[in-house]
Amino acid sequence: MRVLVTGSSGRFGRSVVVALVDAGHEVIGIDTAAGTPAQASFLPADLTDLGEAFGVMTRFRPDAVVHLAAVATPFSRTDNLTFRVNTQLAFNVCEAAAMTGVSKVVVASSPTVIGYGAPGGWAPSYLPIDEDHPTEPWNAYSVSKLVAEQVMASFARASTTHFAAMRPCFVVAPEEWEGAPTQSGHTIRERLDRPDIAGVSLFNYVDARDAADLVLTLVDRMHEVPSGEVFFAGAADALAREPLADLLPGVIPSTAPYAAGLTGTSPAFSAAKAGRLLGWQAKRSWRTEMGDI
Repeated sequence: MRVLVTGSSGRFGRSVVVALVDAGHEVIGIDTAAGTPAQASFLPADLTDLGEAFGVMTRFRPDAVVHLAAVATPFSRTDNLTFRVNTQLAFNVCEAAAMTGVSKVVVASSPTVIGYGAPGGWAPSYLPIDEDHPTEPWNAYSVSKLVAEQVMASFARASTTHFAAMRPCFVVAPEEWEGAPTQSGHTIRERLDRPDIAGVSLFNYVDARDAADLVLTLVDRMHEVPSGEVFFAGAADALAREPLADLLPGVIPSTAPYAAGLTGTSPAFSAAKAGRLLGWQAKRSWRTEMGDI
């Protein structure tokens, strides 16, 4: 298939491009910044402009679109810009794809829609968290991602294009296992050494290549599931040396009533739905990439 990837120069986008190319797809990368892997064709474009979004779709006529472009982390830009850019991107890409007859669209969301880290306190309804857990976004970034999911769902209801959204956990690019800074500015070793850093987001993470494999699975098999589904993509373990039953209550006391069920290396987010409906599961963990340090 011809697959158009927005945000193709980002830490996640690069792995998605490589996975799609390696699987035999023709890939066109769209981004405002350089850095898209050389295996893909590349066109710089600002998709917050609806005309540019339509121009990209009509120029390349992709079979599938993977929408990753966004202000990628909370508080990295002003709230106004983060909300405006992320929501406008989601709408424009979905609108242009649906109106030009693209068959499949994958939209990237975020686990932050769940609401952890809220200044006024937050408590889970249960653990591990799955796609049915209530959403309680509290900042411009997490609200924008929930809006992106709702935009995706609205187009799934109103068009013949098949849509899905994925919520990749804290994405770790391959070079970050070797010590490069992560999106938070810390190294993976620092996140393991200091539970207060990774604990705020419930120790969630996923290798970028595993998350890219879920994108590839969705591109190949999306028509096997109802349009508009949402999937978590997370590692099969937590980014922690000790069981979350011991660690989580110390970082987020409100998790104590539910954390006891997270035995062994169990994570706080469940990717069981992707396994059940699509046969996907993460293959990599911090232990396979760094050793049990």
